Amino acid sequence: MTGFAPLTPPPRLLMGPGPINCYPRVLSAMSTQLVGQYDPVMTGYMNETMALYRTLFNTKNQQTMLIDGTSRAGIEAVLVSAIEPGDKVLVPIFGRFGHLLAEIAERADAEVHTIEVPWGEVFKPEQIEAAIKKVQPKLLAIVQGDTSTTMFQPLEDIGAICEANDVLFYCDATASVGGNPLEVDKWKLDAVSVGLQKCLGGPSGSAPITMSQKFVDVVRTRHHVEAGIRDAHHESARGPKIRSNYFDLGMIMDYWGDERLNHHTEAATMLYCARECAILHLEEGQQNVIARHKVAGDAMLAGVQALGLTPFGDLANKMSNVVGVVIPDGVHGEQVREDLLLRFNIEIGTSFGPLKGKIWRIGTMGYNARQDAVLHTLQSLETVLRKQGMSLPAGAGVDAALAVYSGAMNV
Repeated sequence: MTGFAPLTPPPRLLMGPGPINCYPRVLSAMSTQLVGQYDPVMTGYMNETMALYRTLFNTKNQQTMLIDGTSRAGIEAVLVSAIEPGDKVLVPIFGRFGHLLAEIAERADAEVHTIEVPWGEVFKPEQIEAAIKKVQPKLLAIVQGDTSTTMFQPLEDIGAICEANDVLFYCDATASVGGNPLEVDKWKLDAVSVGLQKCLGGPSGSAPITMSQKFVDVVRTRHHVEAGIRDAHHESARGPKIRSNYFDLGMIMDYWGDERLNHHTEAATMLYCARECAILHLEEGQQNVIARHKVAGDAMLAGVQALGLTPFGDLANKMSNVVGVVIPDGVHGEQVREDLLLRFNIEIGTSFGPLKGKIWRIGTMGYNARQDAVLHTLQSLETVLRKQGMSLPAGAGVDAALAVYSGAMNV
């Protein structure tokens, strides 16, 4: 069949909540030739990737690896591998992705309990502690940064609460990892899953995860088995089978481990990509990357405020890498997004649920957490809003953002 042109997507600047434009070195890594999945070069790359993500996650967990699939694949692998039918799971919900965790846990036949705060807020540790004492769950599943609301849930005190109550502590940190602090061991997290397509500067399609030994033991055994009858690492030693072959973390650990037991064919191109994302992050330095995201986020926030726009939610608990902007009365929010996309090649996001059509979400993450991207977005947004009849202080958004960058350079 002929007549299909080569891929030539327009040069979009992706300034939404993700995905974002990839780092050029990540794109180059993805064009690298393949080798066989058991070639010592390939298994060496796998080992390097595990080590890189241990450092990125700030953990000593041996079981740190990639799940082949989008960030949702990582979430599903963690939850379906740990949950048995009837297990109690507690999900604190402060945005769309808390609902996702609850749904996946329900599909694993957990007894799911939820607590909620209004979108735009986060939980206090005592709220979570009270719910844990009431529900007595096997597992707490929470999102660190929820892009639907732009809120960032503090985790520092929750691990100790879970430990004191013998609760597994799982976090989806897809939207926050890289651009915000994440201390897996220090905060006593038992399992974390993330994606590449936000602050890590890669494409969607690979989900790095890490698991504590406590979490690994739960996955490995599922039910207690009479001592000495079977090897607990053997499939027949488990209780009710995990309801997925592809997402069975016990089998995936054996594939990534020294045994190299065949489970799937590793997505080599995505492994190259995930490896390069981690290398770039660590070469720049974790604290430097977090600081870069904070400056970009602060500049974008200052810029939209200087234009007279209202940011959404509790600003004391927002992610550094995305800001919610309340759509002004009389402004056609989708027309603004369309004009930015088709006239300026800039993509910003809308939102979901109770915020659908009420806020825009503007991201500053990964490769796009840089001054020129922030300034171009603010100037273009001002132009589009003027086109809709808004009276705005000329250049105020760009000036405010420049002031933030100037202040950061002088620190």
